[in-house]
Amino acid sequence: MAEHEQSTLKHGEHLLLDQPLLRLPNELLRKNFRSAHFTIEKDTTALKTLLKDAATAAASGRATQQDALRNLDAMLGRMRGVKRKLAAHAHEEERLHTQAAARIVHLDQLYTLRSAEDVGYEAWSRRRLDRLLADYLLRQGYNGTAEQLARERGMEALVDVETFKSMSRIREALLGGSIAEALAWCTENKKELRKMESKLEFLLRFQQYIELIRTQSQPKLLEAIAHAKKHLIPYWYTYPVEVKQAGGLLAFPPGRAGGNHAYAHLYSPARWAQLADVFTTAHNSLLGLPSAPLLHLALSSGLSALKTPACHSSAADKNGGNKPPPSTIGHGVCPICSVELNDLARNVPYAHHTKSHVEHDLVLLPNGRVYGRQRLDEHSKKAGLPGDLVKDVLTGDVFASDGLKRVYIT
Repeated sequence: MAEHEQSTLKHGEHLLLDQPLLRLPNELLRKNFRSAHFTIEKDTTALKTLLKDAATAAASGRATQQDALRNLDAMLGRMRGVKRKLAAHAHEEERLHTQAAARIVHLDQLYTLRSAEDVGYEAWSRRRLDRLLADYLLRQGYNGTAEQLARERGMEALVDVETFKSMSRIREALLGGSIAEALAWCTENKKELRKMESKLEFLLRFQQYIELIRTQSQPKLLEAIAHAKKHLIPYWYTYPVEVKQAGGLLAFPPGRAGGNHAYAHLYSPARWAQLADVFTTAHNSLLGLPSAPLLHLALSSGLSALKTPACHSSAADKNGGNKPPPSTIGHGVCPICSVELNDLARNVPYAHHTKSHVEHDLVLLPNGRVYGRQRLDEHSKKAGLPGDLVKDVLTGDVFASDGLKRVYIT
């Protein structure tokens, strides 16, 4: 009965790991709709202005026939531009709807399965593992490999290649010392970032200011002062410490700041990596993506479900600290005690079970293994042993029944 309960699929718990699969297309659809709405409002306003000016000039007799034709050509050109932009938005919307539909079908297949022992569950879980691997590769910047994996497995609609490729392009630009791409992304998502109270745009503007100061040329210093008045001073009450540091940089150029701990870190090349990390965090938060790869979340959950205090006991750490031999720890059976997973499981929490599945009649064999007495007796009976002997289920060793000791769990 217990084994049946453990093999029964809990669909809601499975879908906890797959929330981003449906959330991201919805977030991208909202973003695409906002962009299309902004395009219509902006260009409609410009067209109305052109039409009003042309009509006024024609009615007053100030515009010649050629001027009227030029105005009409300008309006037609503007409308063609609007049509191209809206066609691109419509194509993106169609792609996202197709992607969302494919993901709904994929998740719906899980609800046709009732148990982990069903024939289709292995194929479904293998497909999800492929998705998790592709997600991990995309987050690590291996976009080509992830794209090829998705194509070979026929799951392009289940993997967000384009989203992560766009993120990687901006992140790589920041690591290379370019701010323009990240600032353009901030401008595109200005309202959402403001609602999130993100610090990204301020840090990018601050870095621009630092790079102007770094040159120490007179024109660039004057440009830095103007830049600070326009982009940094408005944040005086929000980020007062950083704004004060910006003012202090004028008195501490890179050469003099070398021995001053308060300003030296501002000239450090490591700031570019920090900016890239801040951008990645803001990007993931904006689109509802988890900060860690889904593969890590799944692996951590699995390790936590198996981990017990014995897996990292003092006895388990005697062999080189973190790599106990499987022959001495867990007898080679426990995955957490294995050389490959022991380090990975060290920082995950222990399993929290509300119901015990331990056999109620535990006995200890002379070789140190523990089994339920009923299971031992049934196994020994099948092996044709007399009633005063028992056989180890795994090793096959035979022991006298009077050598068994009861085990009590407190």
